[in-house]
Amino acid sequence: KSRFSAQFDKEQKKLHQQLLQAQKMESIGRLAGGIAHDFNNMMGIILGHTEMMQNSGDLNQQKQGFLEEIKIAATRSAELTKQLLAFAREQPVSPQVIDLNKSVESTISMLTRLFTENITLSWLPGQDSPFVFIDPSQIGQILANLCLNAQDAIADIGTITIETETLILDDRNKHSHPGSSPVEYVLLTVSDTGSGMDEDTLSNAFEPFYTTKEMGTGTGLGLSMVHGIIKQNGGHINLFSEKGSGTVIKIYLPRYGRTIDQSHDTAQPERTAQEIEKTLSNETANASETILLVEDEPAILQMTTLILESLGYTVLAAGHPEEAFRLAGENSREIELLITDVIMPEMNGRDLSAELLKLYPDLKCLFMSGYTADLITNQGVLERCNNFIQKPFRMKDLEEKVREILDRV
Repeated sequence: KSRFSAQFDKEQKKLHQQLLQAQKMESIGRLAGGIAHDFNNMMGIILGHTEMMQNSGDLNQQKQGFLEEIKIAATRSAELTKQLLAFAREQPVSPQVIDLNKSVESTISMLTRLFTENITLSWLPGQDSPFVFIDPSQIGQILANLCLNAQDAIADIGTITIETETLILDDRNKHSHPGSSPVEYVLLTVSDTGSGMDEDTLSNAFEPFYTTKEMGTGTGLGLSMVHGIIKQNGGHINLFSEKGSGTVIKIYLPRYGRTIDQSHDTAQPERTAQEIEKTLSNETANASETILLVEDEPAILQMTTLILESLGYTVLAAGHPEEAFRLAGENSREIELLITDVIMPEMNGRDLSAELLKLYPDLKCLFMSGYTADLITNQGVLERCNNFIQKPFRMKDLEEKVREILDRV
């Protein structure tokens, strides 16, 4: 009885620690969401004013170069925040057709910041363009978890290698990935020269909360989350490791056809910057629509107003929902588009748009926010409408999005 009681107390303590860790992770995620909102607003101001200065046409080449460096740094900072948030909290899944090599390359720049100086990261992309259908943020989650585990397994100097290749899985190699049918896959391999795993660790590697790390240094959720993501996307994962000989993890993702389905927006060939600029300049040359802009951050409101007015639109700028209702009621012209922040002190963007639709039944809406996607989903916006732009946005992104919505039948 005493032995049973001791075992029960041990298991109860373990579950309690897991609960505390889960609550801690949730709190960190919420904190990160709030920080991201403020940070993205500031990055938006920097990007917006930088681009407006670049477009002013009265700067010499050297000053244009300075501004371009500011814009590049601000864009990278915003992207880094987005990637870090993808690891800190759960995001709604939005799969799309992506080039896996390009997705891995964009993640590697962040991964190198996570590694200690004793780690060498080797990137060996396949020669082909491996298209897969997956949420890009999930690639970041997969690589972050696998690479951080690999780093922890390397006691001294070591190497982490990331590779991609395309292959066809048929009856000859089907035994290594049971349940799969002959199909073309993209293989993503992450290997390390670390300490490796013994048989017991290997057999439990994908179990939730299983960890060999000391209490407080690991959740045991990394590999189980990777396993879940791969299965969710119709893929397979194999783990090979021996004590003292490092670890190799092979991830098989179904390859999206060599001839990309043109019905997918994300698979459309990207237009060049010159093509986009030419199209937008033609479309906005005669822009005459009236836009109601609602944003509670004064600097963002001012900057976005300047951008839209420079494109030829008439802008009614409101710093809060009450002012938006007043401007809408006093305005004698038809308001074609509402651009509103999602989360505001008095009323969220979803409710604001619903009320304004009573005044203007044909009103089109564009929602914007610097908060993370899961918080926006809780506001009901992403589920109700795909007209959403993430802060910080570039001037061209806003220009293209506004024109797309206004021209939509």
